[in-house]
Amino acid sequence: MNQVAVIIPTLNEAERIGDLLAQIAQQPADLVLDILVADGGSTDGTQAIVTTAAGLDARIRLVDNPERIQSAGVNRAVALADCHADILIRVDAHAHYPDDYVPRIVAAFAATQANMVAVGLRTVAKTCVQRGIAAASNSRIGTGGAAHRVGAPSGFVDHGHHAGMSRAMFERVGGYDRSFVANEDAELDLRVRKAGGRIWLAADIQVEYLPRSTLRRLFIQYWRYGRGRAQTFRKHGERLRPRQMLPPLLVIALASAILLSPLLPALLLLPLAYVMALSVATFMLWRKSPSVCTLLALPAAATMHIAWGTGFCAALLSTSARPVRSPSPHWSRTSEQAADRTRT
Repeated sequence: MNQVAVIIPTLNEAERIGDLLAQIAQQPADLVLDILVADGGSTDGTQAIVTTAAGLDARIRLVDNPERIQSAGVNRAVALADCHADILIRVDAHAHYPDDYVPRIVAAFAATQANMVAVGLRTVAKTCVQRGIAAASNSRIGTGGAAHRVGAPSGFVDHGHHAGMSRAMFERVGGYDRSFVANEDAELDLRVRKAGGRIWLAADIQVEYLPRSTLRRLFIQYWRYGRGRAQTFRKHGERLRPRQMLPPLLVIALASAILLSPLLPALLLLPLAYVMALSVATFMLWRKSPSVCTLLALPAAATMHIAWGTGFCAALLSTSARPVRSPSPHWSRTSEQAADRTRT
């Protein structure tokens, strides 16, 4: 029987973490052995909520994550997880999960013999701005057709939203690269594939994700995503897909057109054509969901494209963006941690 360690990286998630822990704690103790919250120094009361929950359920533990990034936090939690847990399930505190999420992930492993299980990710919203972001995120104009974002059928994929991970494979390939502040999941998937592993997209399992609340925060998020993808490219030299090449090419083209427009005004037709293309795509989204908020998909999509492309170009040109190469694996466990993992 497979047994599970649930790992939740957090940073200021007081609004959601209590309900999430209560939801996961409903799973039987012979299935979920550990619920580890890797906290990056929350200041909003998240740690106090976790500590209170831990007093009610011994499986819940607070793990300090001084690096403050998800890749390092998950690695630390894996190092401390019960040694009998052979499946790692990553849960993000700002998302919503079905009550049977854990057993369905375990069932997907059993049915497919995959090394990693990804799930569908659907963006939901509370505010008008978030509805615009959600409209873009759930369509090809915002995500470029990523399988786990646009409703692709279940099957083996190169990458998807991380849900379940074989612990044996995670440790074999060295865990997440701690030098990555974003795109650590895709970079890990690449190493898993190189090691002969397989990734299954369980499209029938859907996670609801709440996006950033402002376009400014969305820009920062996608700028980090672009930097992370460039970091993966520089580390492995993997050929980029067309949807990954388009944002940086778009940024270069738009910047060149604007800068050279005093010499050749006709170049301004390029940014105009881009805005018109987004307008048509937004109109198609509006027809499916007629709302003023849906029209905000236009600035949301433009923010995603330009931020991702700018982040990618900046990281590609920056010497500081190179991943840290260390002779030791990204995931490691001290002898003391190994002893702590096993309960008596």
